[in-house]
Amino acid sequence: MRGYKSGIYDKQEMRAAFLFILPALLLLILFIFYPMARALLISFQNYNLISANTSPAGLANYRQLFEDSSFLESLGHSFYFAAVVIPLQTVIALGLALLVRRVFRGVGLFRTVYFLPVVVSFAIASTIFKLIYNKDYGMLNVLLRGLGLPAWDFLSNPDISMIGIIILCIWKAMGFFMIVFLAGLNNIPDSLYEAAHVDGAGAVQQFFKVTLPLLKRTTAFVIIITTMDALKIFVPIYITTSGGPAQSTSTVVFYIYETAFKQMNMGYASAAAFVLFAIVLVISVIQLRLFRTDVEY
Repeated sequence: MRGYKSGIYDKQEMRAAFLFILPALLLLILFIFYPMARALLISFQNYNLISANTSPAGLANYRQLFEDSSFLESLGHSFYFAAVVIPLQTVIALGLALLVRRVFRGVGLFRTVYFLPVVVSFAIASTIFKLIYNKDYGMLNVLLRGLGLPAWDFLSNPDISMIGIIILCIWKAMGFFMIVFLAGLNNIPDSLYEAAHVDGAGAVQQFFKVTLPLLKRTTAFVIIITTMDALKIFVPIYITTSGGPAQSTSTVVFYIYETAFKQMNMGYASAAAFVLFAIVLVISVIQLRLFRTDVEY
């Protein structure tokens, strides 16, 4: 009898749990899974936004992508952006976390100042940096001229335009990852540092032998999120350079946007989007395996 009542209670709990998650599940189906399934179907079609006629394309869109020099160049720009941003942003965020972890007068102010860019929208931050980078009246070049140095045209020079966007994105996101690293640092027991100190380990040895190994999971989270954000960067590109000059900052997401909403070729753009999705998925799986750890504390 007791087992029968327990079974009824378990069913009621399962029913209640399902009712609680049902609204979120419906929203996911409506706004995530259905659009993805629809986009996947469109990627196998000749689908134009201004034409009512569609026709099956099979794998033609995907084959054409790997012969499209513009797509491959945009993919290269995205990988270059990610290859620079991931290590720099990770190191800067960890350095800031180590700095503000120390207890000193005004540490709360420093934490707030470093985190402020995170709450600024990317559109506003991109507009501000576009004004700062302006060759004629931008704040950066005004300072450079005041120091007797030549002006830098970050947004009009194909050789350095991506560097300007990289600086903007690191400034925007480093405060968030600083907080993530700070949380990881605060979870490391002080007893481990005390034991390392007793064994004669200095500050540098403690960092490499205690801090870094125990931050492996936190570092994995930071690197995976940074990788996904870097490969799908769009807003700063759209606002500051619009993919220029000479397509030097045209990333793969910007290429997808132009193909879909300027050329109206939605089938081809959807295929490019799923190629990017597959690339990000593979990279994320590899990163998860590389950063797998059995260390517990």
